[in-house]
Amino acid sequence: MSSLFIKNASAIVTCDHRDTVLENAGILIQDGAVAYMGPEARAADEVLDASGCIVYPGLVNTHHHLYQTFSRNLPQVQNLELFDWLRALYEIWKNLDGETIYHSSIVGMGELLKTGCTTVFDHHYVFPGGASLALLDAQFAAAEALGVRMSASRGSMDLSKKDGGLPPDSVVQTVDEILRDCRAAVEKFHDPRPLSMRTVALAPCSPFSVSAELLRQSALLARDLKVRLHTHLCETKDEERYVLEKHGKRPLAYMEDLGWMGPDVWYAHGIHFNDEELKLLADTGTGVAHCPISNMKLSSGVCRIPDMLELGVPVGLAVDGSASNDGSSLLEELRVAYLLHRLHSSERAPSGYDLLKIATRGSARVLGREDIGSLEAGKAGDLFLIRRDRLELVGADLDVKSMLGTVGFKGPVDHTVVNGRVVVRDGRLTGVDEEKAVREARAAVRKYLER
Repeated sequence: MSSLFIKNASAIVTCDHRDTVLENAGILIQDGAVAYMGPEARAADEVLDASGCIVYPGLVNTHHHLYQTFSRNLPQVQNLELFDWLRALYEIWKNLDGETIYHSSIVGMGELLKTGCTTVFDHHYVFPGGASLALLDAQFAAAEALGVRMSASRGSMDLSKKDGGLPPDSVVQTVDEILRDCRAAVEKFHDPRPLSMRTVALAPCSPFSVSAELLRQSALLARDLKVRLHTHLCETKDEERYVLEKHGKRPLAYMEDLGWMGPDVWYAHGIHFNDEELKLLADTGTGVAHCPISNMKLSSGVCRIPDMLELGVPVGLAVDGSASNDGSSLLEELRVAYLLHRLHSSERAPSGYDLLKIATRGSARVLGREDIGSLEAGKAGDLFLIRRDRLELVGADLDVKSMLGTVGFKGPVDHTVVNGRVVVRDGRLTGVDEEKAVREARAAVRKYLER
C-alpha cells in the first residue's frame, strides 16, 4: 500500500461543499485516495514538506486538442475566424502520425501538469487513414509517462469537403468504420473504476463535419457502452447559420432530436444558446466546457456563464486546442475567465473562488466523475502546491480561495500530485527528462510542419 503525507501546509483549499479551508494541516494519501486531512502527523512511505504552501485541488480540463500544440502561433491563421481557420489548418493536421501525437501530448499535458491541472480530457477527432487505436495508444503512453489522469476521445468526422464539410477526404471515415473503432477504443482503453487514470468518451467533431446518422449512432453506442458523449456546439454564428440552413432548426434542437441531451453529454463552447436552450440544458443536466481564451482569440463570442450558473447548468473550464489558445495553462484560463466575465457582466460575474470551483468540482461533474474535483476523504489525491512566500504573492494571499482568479498565478506551480504520486517537483516534471522531451518535441515539430 503506497502512501504520501503532505505535512505542514499553510492552507488547504478543499473546494468541498462546505468551502472548507484548513490551516496548518496535512494530507495523507493512501493508494491514490485522500485518507486523512488535519493537524496530526501521519506516517507514510513518502513525506512532502508543504511549509509555507497553499494546497489546491488539481484542476480538471474538460476540452483540449493536444495535437494542435504543434500548429500554434502560425502567422497565416492568426487573424482568421473559426471556419477559415479550420480550412487552413486541416491541410497541416492531415499529416498527423503517432510520433507527432506522442510528442505534442507530452508538451501539452506537461504544461498542464506544471500549471496545476491533474486531469485532462482531449478531444481528438483527426485520424488520417483511420489510424484510430495507434494514435490513442500514443496519447495514453504520453499520459502514463507524465503521470497525468487522462480522458481521451475517439472523435470522428464523416463529412469532407466533397460532402459540404470542412476537412479533406483523408481524415474522414464512414459511419461503420467510426463505430467499429469507437467500440474497439472503449474496450481497449476505458477504465470506469473509481480513481481510474484512463477513460474514453465518444466525440464526433461538430455539426458541420459529421452527419446526422453518425451523431445518432454515436449516441446509441455510447449509451450501450456506458461512456460519455461530447462535441462542439454553438461556438459561432457561422455554425448556427449552417445548421439552420441545412437542417431547418437551431443547433441544440438538432442535437436534441438525435439523442444528445442528458447528464452524460457535454458540449464545448456553448456560446450562442438562447434563454430557452439554457433552461433545457439545466433541466437535463447537459454540461458545457467553457473555453474563454479560445473564444476571444477566434472572435467567437462570450459564453453566458453567469446565466448558466444561476440556472444550474453543469459548467467546467477548458483550455481548448493549443492552436486556438497558444498555450495549455488552466491557471491562465481561470484568471482570463474571471476578467472576461467581470468586463462583460459586472457584478453578475462569477467570483475568483467561483471560477476555481468551476475548474475543479464543476469540471469533474462535467466529466461525470465523483472521485476528483475536491479534497475530501475517499476522493483522489490530486492537488497542487504554491509557495506563498514569493514576491508576486505579497498581499495577494489574504484570500487564498479567490487568489487564482482575482490575482492569478504565472509560471509553474511548485508541486503537483496525481493519484498520490508527485509528478511535478519544484516546478519540474518528474516522469520525463524535460530537456530531452524538449529536444525531441522540437525535432518532431519541424518534421511534421515540413510535410
